[in-house]
Amino acid sequence: MPTKLSTLCYSVAQCTFAPGAQNSQPTSYDGAVTLPASGSTPEQVRQAAQLLATGGLVAFPTETVYGLGADASNPLAVGRMFAAKNRPTTHPVIVHIPSERDIDYWATDIPDFARALMRDYWPGPMTLILHRSSNARDLITGGQDTVGLRVPGHPMALRLLTEFHELGGRGVVAPSANRYGAVSPTEASAVQTELFDYLAPTDMILDGGPCDVGVESTIIEATGAAPAILRPGAITAAMIEHSTGMAVSDPFDPAIRVPGSHTQHYSPTARVIVGGTSLVGEGLIAGDEVATPDGVLRLSAPATPEDYARALYAALRAADRQGLAVVRVIPPSGDGVAIAIRDRIMRSAATG
Repeated sequence: MPTKLSTLCYSVAQCTFAPGAQNSQPTSYDGAVTLPASGSTPEQVRQAAQLLATGGLVAFPTETVYGLGADASNPLAVGRMFAAKNRPTTHPVIVHIPSERDIDYWATDIPDFARALMRDYWPGPMTLILHRSSNARDLITGGQDTVGLRVPGHPMALRLLTEFHELGGRGVVAPSANRYGAVSPTEASAVQTELFDYLAPTDMILDGGPCDVGVESTIIEATGAAPAILRPGAITAAMIEHSTGMAVSDPFDPAIRVPGSHTQHYSPTARVIVGGTSLVGEGLIAGDEVATPDGVLRLSAPATPEDYARALYAALRAADRQGLAVVRVIPPSGDGVAIAIRDRIMRSAATG
């Protein structure tokens, strides 16, 4: 577990938000924000937990991407999170909990195969969609009868959630810490770039370094007779089948809405083109077996699918920092996390 943590506090104006509504032109704030030059002690995590308990927002690292956290039981705090992201309130968010012991507070009718998945892959990059309890309010479920739950695998996230639980908190909603539809952040500096105009003076960012996985959690529907993958991630179909002894099925309820399921998502300002031959002036993201043509800016050359997942979002953000108009992406082939990478790439390239 890391012994040093960084925090970022904002010297900006006070936030206002009408809970329950989507702000098409959300409040913004004035203020120059810089990341600290050095890390700080675990005391900042305790301060962040206290901030969550009093309705503040905390961006924190998970093993997948950085999330923007709010007390899942506090409608005003959850509303502020939706406003900071400009996220439609009809879109459900995932509740992060410190351990499997907390799942019965949020969910009911939990099947045995879901328990097996928790045993094998929590803490880790896996979200389970379960029948919600009365404690899961409409604002976090998007008005659905299901709730998404996850125990993240990043030690800083677990420490924060544990500290929050000791203060009486039951869970933290934490969608990716970016504006809605944009590229998810995998470093604290990307959170700063994305959200510093939209957070209040007491809100915080915890810096836990680059994310180890780099793409969002696998979302698994656990409301039917067998598990179904609603969003691919690092927990693969083969891993699910090995854990449960069950074949992955088609969704029991195809109408369930889950994070990251829109056709266009994870999108930089630059236009993303999938496949083909790179042209002069373009950026290129491709495995290290692909040569870089003359006049093309290489943004990433990962050696493995796991490296590709870790590098993808940072490379897309680098394209925007470089002012590129076009990024050409050559997706990895194969199964495993490569399926999740191709999913994110195709959504980043979608238009309309």
